[in-house]
Amino acid sequence: MLAVLLAWPSAWATGVPELLLKAGIEKAEVRDKEDINPEIATGRGRSQFSQAAHYMVSSANPLATQAGVDILAEGGSAADAIIAVQLVLNLVEPQSSGIGGGGFLIGYDAATQKVQAYDGRETAPETARGNRFMQGGKAIAFKDAVNSGLSVGTPGLLRMLGQVHGEHGKLEWARLFEPAIQLAEQGFEVSPRLHAMLDENAELRRQEASAAYFYDEKGRAWPVGHVLKNPALAQVLRDIAKNGPDAFYQGKVARHMVDAVAGHLVPGDLNLRDLAGYRSIEREPLCAPYKVYVLCGVPPPSSGPLAIIQMMTILSHTPIADLPPVSPEAVHYFSEAGRLAFADRAVYVADPDFADIPVKALLDPQYLRLRADLIMPKRTIGKAPPGDPVGMLAVRGEDTSPELPSTTHIVVVDREGSVMSMTSSIESAFGSKIFVDGFLLNNQLTDFSLSDVDAQNKLVVNRLEPGKRPRSSMSPMLVLKDGKPYMAIGSPGGASIINFVAKVLVGVLDWNLSLQEAIDLPNFGSRNHYTDLEKDTVLRDVAEDLRAMGHEVREVDFPSGLQGIRLTPDGLEGGADPRREGVAAGG
Repeated sequence: MLAVLLAWPSAWATGVPELLLKAGIEKAEVRDKEDINPEIATGRGRSQFSQAAHYMVSSANPLATQAGVDILAEGGSAADAIIAVQLVLNLVEPQSSGIGGGGFLIGYDAATQKVQAYDGRETAPETARGNRFMQGGKAIAFKDAVNSGLSVGTPGLLRMLGQVHGEHGKLEWARLFEPAIQLAEQGFEVSPRLHAMLDENAELRRQEASAAYFYDEKGRAWPVGHVLKNPALAQVLRDIAKNGPDAFYQGKVARHMVDAVAGHLVPGDLNLRDLAGYRSIEREPLCAPYKVYVLCGVPPPSSGPLAIIQMMTILSHTPIADLPPVSPEAVHYFSEAGRLAFADRAVYVADPDFADIPVKALLDPQYLRLRADLIMPKRTIGKAPPGDPVGMLAVRGEDTSPELPSTTHIVVVDREGSVMSMTSSIESAFGSKIFVDGFLLNNQLTDFSLSDVDAQNKLVVNRLEPGKRPRSSMSPMLVLKDGKPYMAIGSPGGASIINFVAKVLVGVLDWNLSLQEAIDLPNFGSRNHYTDLEKDTVLRDVAEDLRAMGHEVREVDFPSGLQGIRLTPDGLEGGADPRREGVAAGG
């Protein structure tokens, strides 16, 4: 069995977990496969594993997990807990998510046995136009687009959480804000990860309000262990706790957001009408069979679950399930499936309220069998071409815009058996860097194509339009078995979220690994260009074999942050990515 360090509540209730206890390689036997004995790298940090009988939370920070567990212990629902967790993450993990951003959520309601998907993605301001990030007929530098008022979309997270609470909450709305308010007023210790990200971020220092909060008077990042207080955010949260999401989308806080965006050196045009008019959307979940399971995720404008289901279906036509997890052949097949899925993603996925997204055709089993036939056992296909299942390819441009990896994920299972899996984000690290009333605003508009057309002058479906939601890779997922939840997972990581989540699905569903063992596997995959291998892991031993197959290999940092819970006959099995500060715990 894979050696793991057990992380029970006592290990995290006192604050930030100990990090970097062990970096290196551990060996594991893949259960139920006597002929396979791969080495599995556990990533940087410690391997997390937790079990519980009745309820559980897995999140990116121990203080946030603590808040969620406390809510569940009081009899709160999964919806209640996920809100409390997210509000604490806004405070202690500000680089990744918060009320200034958006998210997607998929849930299973035990009472109705219904799967529901919620879209809290940001929208483009009403005055936004497709040339927003263009100068002289060319797209501006991506970094310049990010660090500006132009990148700020209308935040959607709070509207979505309010909608979810209205339908599934048990405890009072105001109760869910108490953990974050208390921490904001009394202070929390700066974690190693937050310190490191502050230390390396030059753009954040250039914003006066951000610099005053995140750095000392000499511009130095607050050290690890420094107690950081945020009374401004505490007051905003008190107002929202008392008056609901309208306290954010209208009134003083809304005016402050609009003024901050307009007052940036490169001003944006977010206005009060954008904020007051924002609505979250319940969408039809995207579900498809996979062997004895059903995979469910949020639909477009997220591209994540669609691409993951494509990958998994394509891989079902390969021998990957019978291969050692870190073998050259397994990495090859997985990467090739990723190439094919990302090729389709670049052409077809955008906001379904603005364009026809051929989801059914892209998931058609016959179409995916034909895509799988493109994979060669011993040779990469290189840059994969998009398919053309409905005759749209001639008029669809390719969008290869980057998507940056600062995001977070939360999974909750309550004592009734309801499950919620939510990915939320402000996009890049610290978003737009615009700091308002104790929270950061997103830069999600850079998830649109920076240009309306591609190199062949074909219109890009993910182009920027007023009121539109940008394409995303966020991939909150549920796995059902016999109609009941079997596993809920998700990860941060920008476009690599798709690779991270698919790797864990293959690990658990095909390689019979435990959830934590699958998370601990080194990360690998392709987004239809390089084949990326997580550096300083056992994957270094397969790089030359992959190059011999024609892969253009990169060994890179691959910082997933996957959180997950598996529901077993013996109780709940929690997993948290050792590459970050997350932990799973319950009762």
